[in-house]
Amino acid sequence: GDSGTGNKNAKRVRDAYKNYTGLRKTDLILLLGDNAYSNGTDEEYQKKFFEIYPDLIRNSPVWPCLGNHDSASSDSSTQTGPYFDMFTIPVKGEAGGVPTGTEAYYSFDYANVHFICLDSFDTDRSSGGAMMTWLKADLKATSQEWIIAFWHHPPYTRTGHNSDHSQWSIEMRQNALPLLEQFGADLVLSGHSHAYERSFYLDGHYGPSGEIVHHPELVKNLGNGVSRPAPDANGPYTKRYKGKKAGRDGTVYVVAGSSGKL
Repeated sequence: GDSGTGNKNAKRVRDAYKNYTGLRKTDLILLLGDNAYSNGTDEEYQKKFFEIYPDLIRNSPVWPCLGNHDSASSDSSTQTGPYFDMFTIPVKGEAGGVPTGTEAYYSFDYANVHFICLDSFDTDRSSGGAMMTWLKADLKATSQEWIIAFWHHPPYTRTGHNSDHSQWSIEMRQNALPLLEQFGADLVLSGHSHAYERSFYLDGHYGPSGEIVHHPELVKNLGNGVSRPAPDANGPYTKRYKGKKAGRDGTVYVVAGSSGKL
């Protein structure tokens, strides 16, 4: 996430990733928005994306989402601008999932995982809008064992940005999360805050972040397959079932906006 700074920190993260993976193949790359600072122009994409990550993007498919910096030069409503020129995104369900008719948001399957990309900045985020209506239909249609969603503005964050003060984050939290949790989504990835944050398995919390401490029943798993109280739980998060059968078992929310910063 937020990998498009083009500076020495972005190169440091890139090199650390390459050293970590070694000869192992990268199956796919998810871009969490702000892919080319500061305005997502064609020149910035060339210098801060294509010239920085040539080896990675040459050998692995890239699945992007739109960030606020990318939107400075691109428009979701007309699907015009450098972002939409750079990437070819499935609009007819070519890669799995329900057709969207727009490159602003989409879904695809990889192995036994269903990926969903949403536009948290430049598309109507209301519960009755086209994107949320499509999201519900897409979630109903998938039969994959894992569901991973990604978009730019995190539903929960307190580093760099405060999700309780961002209309983009608030609307995504209120309108997208209930649908994702209803259908058993496993993981949501976001950027925007230039840091790393990770939640426990959460289910049913759509209000201000601070309220979660008053509702421990909404935390579904703290590790080792247990819920509160579990002060020593440090094992993996687990669910009882796979796929949509795991609905209401919770979703993990991750902020990974540090690709160009650390």
